[in-house]
Amino acid sequence: MTIDDLKKLAITALEDLKAEDITVLDVKDKTTVTDWVIIASGTSSRHVKSIANNVISELKKIGKPPLGAEGQEDGEWVLVDMGDIIVHVMQRQVREYYDIESLWSVEGLDRTAHRQEQDAI
Repeated sequence: MTIDDLKKLAITALEDLKAEDITVLDVKDKTTVTDWVIIASGTSSRHVKSIANNVISELKKIGKPPLGAEGQEDGEWVLVDMGDIIVHVMQRQVREYYDIESLWSVEGLDRTAHRQEQDAI
């Protein structure tokens, strides 16, 4: 499975549980820790936990469990570490406070445009 396939799987898992404002950041040139950061919002702690658990479940189904997951207890911000991809699922107020998109100082890819780009490959 390619990194693009894993990105699609993660985005689909987020969309399946109605994650909001999904943003995909290409950080290959910014860090050696990961290549992609996917950020999504949930409406409550229960929603955030459910969204993150869906990502984890979908990864396990294909035999690629995440390297780790943090924040599942509280559900304010759950990080799912897929290695080359890190998924952040956050409550809106937490996302606004930490503003990860600005921290990376890169443009977020609109998921629709990104999906069209990937489908063209």
